[in-house]
Amino acid sequence: MSDAARLRTTTARFVASHSVLTLDARHPYVAKSLVDAQEMHRTVMSGFRGWVDDGSSDARAQMGILSTWSINLKEAALVLVVQSKVAADWGQLPNGVLREAPHSITVDRTFRIGDTVGFRAVVNPTYSKRQTAPGREQTRGRRVAHTNPDGVRRWCARHFGDGHGSVGGTGGTADPGTISVRMLPTVSSSTSHKGLKITRAELRGALTVTDPTAFVTALSDGVGHARAYGCGLILVR
Repeated sequence: MSDAARLRTTTARFVASHSVLTLDARHPYVAKSLVDAQEMHRTVMSGFRGWVDDGSSDARAQMGILSTWSINLKEAALVLVVQSKVAADWGQLPNGVLREAPHSITVDRTFRIGDTVGFRAVVNPTYSKRQTAPGREQTRGRRVAHTNPDGVRRWCARHFGDGHGSVGGTGGTADPGTISVRMLPTVSSSTSHKGLKITRAELRGALTVTDPTAFVTALSDGVGHARAYGCGLILVR
């Protein structure tokens, strides 16, 4: 194998745009986003009008949009981080929503086998629960959420396993016992997606890169379910 070919298999480059927005949680527009997951999705998507045809069913995926948010109730501040393949324009947000001008950066990093990176992610930790009806074979499992830290660490073991056959294919491995897990409030929607309920957990820890190409894909595409609703974005440092 040539040196160039070997380099391609042991390194991978990640490029994305990150927007960091600090919003006034007391503003009615933001307050509505906090109580309805679909409204938060609309807030995120409002920064990307015109990039794809109106009504595209996979607009978020086409633009590589992932997001995560945190709330400081004492300061009434919502911090929203949005990752995308294309540049965002937050000029459509209502007056008074932003506490300060959005901070935008271009992330450009090369990862190598053996690199260890600190990470934070908010995930929707679910598993497939198989059901067996009397006298019948097992039916296809329904998705069930882990609701405690031990269950979430089992989710971590599946997605951040040894890099050989883990379901997430994240290209990064971590000892689940070393990952800090904090259960977050469930988010839901009572409007256009009535009945939507998303269990969330915040993960903090370190990952060792085992497959740079798969790792960059996980950073770009996210991990797990509910990626349209603030879950799945892996932030590394």
